[in-house]
Amino acid sequence: MSPQTLNLTPDLYRYLLRHSLREPEILQALRRETQQLPGAQMQIAPEQGQFMAFLVQLIGARRTLEIGVFTGYSSLAVALALPADGNLLACDVNPDTTQIARRYWEQAGVAHKIDLRLAPAKDTLATLIAQGAINRYDFAFIDADKENYWLYYEQCLQLVRPGGLIMVDNVLWGGAVADPMVQDQATQAIREFNQKLHQDERITLTLLPLADGVTLAWKRP
Repeated sequence: MSPQTLNLTPDLYRYLLRHSLREPEILQALRRETQQLPGAQMQIAPEQGQFMAFLVQLIGARRTLEIGVFTGYSSLAVALALPADGNLLACDVNPDTTQIARRYWEQAGVAHKIDLRLAPAKDTLATLIAQGAINRYDFAFIDADKENYWLYYEQCLQLVRPGGLIMVDNVLWGGAVADPMVQDQATQAIREFNQKLHQDERITLTLLPLADGVTLAWKRP
């Protein structure tokens, strides 16, 4: 018994993976390829992808959003968990990394479920709102430029239905959020985002020490 979350030593982390992770080969292959790329640290952890897929299945999600695709690990994990008629609208601005994502989506047979929009996410989300897509989505994942987290969150909160989930990545930011000596723009943006979310009565909130910190915001009816 412990009064706080355990510190995951390397041995304990390996134990966690051995006794929990059920990573399909296609996801393993994508993760291995991404590890060879510049910026590989932007890929989510495999246990985080599995957790996302678990949540999508748990709430019976059919329509989902993703803000920030990179090489497509999270979108592939979600698409594999969606039902046959499910859809993921994915937002990114990088045609090179998303080309890798497209290749794996095709190999996995889920490309038909994913609508990739290569444009600034704030513009794509604003268009969806203007088109009347309010409350139409079940789940959203935010993992893009930190300075715009609050904007993405506010847009997703309009688009996600009451009872839907918004998942936000990197909210512990390698521990920098708790270090007063770190004052760069991205870190300050995440601190402000976390503080605002903590006070937001429109949602039920939990912040988990999973990977680089994950926030779950359940939109209240």
